[in-house]
Amino acid sequence: MNILITGVAGLLGSRLADWIVENTEHNVIGIDDLSGGYEENINDDVIFYKKSINDGIESIFIAHKPDIVYHLAAYAAEGLSPFIRKFNYENNLLATAEVVNNCIKYDVKRLVFTSTMAVYGDGKAPFDEKDTPAPIDPYGVAKYGCELDIQIAGEQHNLDWCIIRPHNVYGTKQNIWDKYRNVLGIWMYQHLNEMDTTIFGDGEQKRAFSFIDDCLEPLWKAGIDKRASKEIINLGSSIFVTINEANRILLDVMNGGTSVYLEKRHEVKDAHPTWQKSIELLDYEDKTSLREGLEIMWKWAQKQPMRKRFVWPSYELDKGIYSFWK
Repeated sequence: MNILITGVAGLLGSRLADWIVENTEHNVIGIDDLSGGYEENINDDVIFYKKSINDGIESIFIAHKPDIVYHLAAYAAEGLSPFIRKFNYENNLLATAEVVNNCIKYDVKRLVFTSTMAVYGDGKAPFDEKDTPAPIDPYGVAKYGCELDIQIAGEQHNLDWCIIRPHNVYGTKQNIWDKYRNVLGIWMYQHLNEMDTTIFGDGEQKRAFSFIDDCLEPLWKAGIDKRASKEIINLGSSIFVTINEANRILLDVMNGGTSVYLEKRHEVKDAHPTWQKSIELLDYEDKTSLREGLEIMWKWAQKQPMRKRFVWPSYELDKGIYSFWK
């Protein structure tokens, strides 16, 4: 089969491509504009196109006739999304529409879409797939809109789909140079550059951090297993910790360091899901503890080049921007 992955230079995309190349005989085609990932993350056996989805990707569908499409491309900075609304909707809603149109037109067997825990909003944790989404930020709104559109395409055009809601996935090949997303990566960058690690509010927010290696085979099965057809599935760890606890574990892994507390930002207090459905449909196993995963990621992070940190040169909206992002 031909497998198309959008966002192939990011954490999920690059690591999924690695897994498919190493464990199957299928061909992998990848798309990424390299705005949030790095070309060296991409497996040499991937047929790679440096391209923005919003510039049009029909030619890639014509050339390769993909059987399965994993649409993983996104800029997942939910806290920043209220200040980059237009970019957020263009990068998520419009890009997904381009993918869906081509999946329908070229008879893709299944579209796998990675959504987000942010669709649940500030509901009561643990979040279950049956809960009614109520996002509290534009990123969650955009992702939920994509979910609805994909389901409509399934009803109207018979497009087979699986929607995955991953949560706080981390690991090797993650972008640790982005100021606004991936808190564990942000802390590693800060420590590598002799900075204090930063915590928003009181640090008692709860998250379930999920090691990428545990998610790869389940993510693959989302595309090929009959059980996953037209299902919405949470994917990730069953164990939640506070941000303070995660910070203490990482500082211990990094052999010390200090933290500072910043102003509270607009975010969900407790964001951790149920996981039974991922076990039943994708054979997910929560194998790696947070400490074990962070030890692996930290060892990798220390070997990375000293890249320039990504900072937005300007925001679409400055009013209400947090002092730590000014």
